Amino acid sequence: MALTQMALDSLDFDATVALAETVAPHVDILEIGTPCIKHNGIKLLETLKAKFPNNLILVDLKTMDAGEYESEPFYKAGADICTVLGASGIATIKGVIAAAKKYGKECQVDMINVDDKESLAKEAVAAGADIIGVHTGLDAQAAGHTPFADLAAIAALNTGAKISVAGVLKLLQHKKLKTPVLQLLLLVLLFMALLILLLLLLKLQLLLTN
Repeated sequence: MALTQMALDSLDFDATVALAETVAPHVDILEIGTPCIKHNGIKLLETLKAKFPNNLILVDLKTMDAGEYESEPFYKAGADICTVLGASGIATIKGVIAAAKKYGKECQVDMINVDDKESLAKEAVAAGADIIGVHTGLDAQAAGHTPFADLAAIAALNTGAKISVAGVLKLLQHKKLKTPVLQLLLLVLLFMALLILLLLLLKLQLLLTN
């Protein structure tokens, strides 16, 4: 089942809580974005967890080193998912996985700027990662890149892990994509990518049942 996620990227504590109050009834996952969590810290996580118990809370730590040491306080404070950069290497990834398992939570490996995404995805899932994050960052989006090809490649691996995709909807706000025709084209491409993903997941389910 697909889940919807809203990124909370403001540095303002009160504005972040106010936005969460607006969107929480309509999304499954509230993501505390990297700049937001760096600026506001664990207090914001504790506040959101208390106010929105029916939403999953993802803390986008983008951990690059000291995986278990850095992520454990956030899992302990209520994070359901923490992210670790795939570029950090498998040792750091395993550290975040260990912290996640300790609290019965999930680890998401962010594939931003990873060259061989397929190989790392397989290695991370084998190590216990729960989610593979296909992520086109803001700078890459500004250069016109999309996550569609990476999404199809990761989905085709049939690892059994969940797949998260980020860096699509903001493309609709890009200054080069303001025309209705280009926006429609992008939405069609998004629909096709999601359809391919669903078909691959269905194929995997049929293979597992047989």
